Amino acid sequence: MLFMFEKPLGMRDTLPSLYEMKKKVRSAMSDEINSWGFQFIETPTLEYYETIGEASAILDQQLFKLLDQQGHSLVLRPDMTAPIARVAASRLFQEGHPLRLAYSANVFRAQQREGGRPAEFEQIGVECIGDKTISCDAEAIALMISSLKKAGLSQFTVAIGHIGYVNTLFLEILGNEERANILRRFLYEKNYVGYREHVKSLPLSSIDKQKLLSLLQLRGNETKIADAKDIIESANGRETVEELDQLWTQLAAYGVTEHIKIDFNLVSHMSYYTGILFEVYAENVGFLIGNGGRYDQLLEKFGCSAPATGFGIRLDRLIEALDYTEEQDDIHCVIFSSEQRSAAIEFATGERANGKRVILQDISGINDVDACANAFNEVTYFIGKGKKGAE
Repeated sequence: MLFMFEKPLGMRDTLPSLYEMKKKVRSAMSDEINSWGFQFIETPTLEYYETIGEASAILDQQLFKLLDQQGHSLVLRPDMTAPIARVAASRLFQEGHPLRLAYSANVFRAQQREGGRPAEFEQIGVECIGDKTISCDAEAIALMISSLKKAGLSQFTVAIGHIGYVNTLFLEILGNEERANILRRFLYEKNYVGYREHVKSLPLSSIDKQKLLSLLQLRGNETKIADAKDIIESANGRETVEELDQLWTQLAAYGVTEHIKIDFNLVSHMSYYTGILFEVYAENVGFLIGNGGRYDQLLEKFGCSAPATGFGIRLDRLIEALDYTEEQDDIHCVIFSSEQRSAAIEFATGERANGKRVILQDISGINDVDACANAFNEVTYFIGKGKKGAE
């Protein structure tokens, strides 16, 4: 009986008012995604560890693992990008015909200690598979912004960067992945003080140290794109800057640059990102509410070489950003006695046909009629032998 009212670590109950809020937000975003021509699909909650578990960028210790009756290792899906890549590679993708797929699903990531972090949460997002152009990246970002607005969010920022810029700069100066990973970790944790101190301690020339420190200044408006060209020397590095320049121009054509911030410091825990990547922040939420980017090598793990990009929005964090508060549901209650049952049912059926939410409540099933009535926005009584009385 110890765990009668307890839930596994990181799991949550969704009560009616929050459920209704989630449904409204999900519906608004899904309608917008549909209007852009993306098609929703579903994938299994359980996947094979050897495929999705290993292809996913989620750390192994965060996977929920179990065995089936045949002894195969399974995982609860930790994200949706890898399962959709599996489906696309095996059944849907044809070269030269890009796919535009969407999803709304729960994902599962184990927590060693809760700290307010859920182990199960819903994501809504899209994946565009088979298009390597900057136009596809711009479309994904513009759609994400439009979907957030349709959900009711107005104050938010999308930070965009390019993983290739950071990778190229670090390897140019530091020479190997091990040393580069230390600096990437500081950037991922937004620990800019630690980053500066570590750079100062490195056995590098003053010029190279200044380049690494100057990276922290490459955050702001579109003028940072030109500044980024002055720091990096290689052709590959300059190509990443050109891609961000093109992306900004295309986002301007969509009319969404008011929400965009350039951030060449951007790195991600998702190891499969290969190009442009982005994160979404809202003013009153301490965590990012969504992220995305280009992952041109993930489908190769499923035997299909195809470029891809996409985004995912955390529904729980989006609702927090919307400053969700519990509200009384708009429900009409019809309280009836046995003598007026037929009339009450007829009345309720008519109200439902008009789009109202209606509860039918037998008066003999409640102890306190007034308390029951006070719980609803509107109450109609069918009591006694006469005609209905409304209140």
